[in-house]
Amino acid sequence: MIFKKKKLERQVSLKKDVRDGILSYCKMNHPNECILILRGKSKQGNIIIDSLVVPPFTETGPTFAGFPHSFLPFDLSYVGMIHSHPSGSAEPSLPDLHNFFGLISLIVKSPYEDDDIFAWNSKGESVKITII
Repeated sequence: MIFKKKKLERQVSLKKDVRDGILSYCKMNHPNECILILRGKSKQGNIIIDSLVVPPFTETGPTFAGFPHSFLPFDLSYVGMIHSHPSGSAEPSLPDLHNFFGLISLIVKSPYEDDDIFAWNSKGESVKITII
């Protein structure tokens, strides 16, 4: 008998206060992109995001946001990154996928309202996101 390992479908649970903080941060930084580190935990494919970290030495502009990963303090609670797209598109770009960090990437599209946050895996596939 051969047993196949069931593929675990990822999903994201984002705390409401964290979502509100993300949207405020994006609005404050518009028209430039912004970037934040997501902190939380992953259990059986569910990534629970409960806080944010502003990365050190962040550089941003209208079409980019980044930071040198070597200056980021070691922390096992980092689960991914979030950045904004002031252009209004939530689709990950090739640079977004090539610079993927952690388990999940969130993209916030302008105008930065409650339904403007989208989750993606490292292959650029959409991941379900729930506000808790």
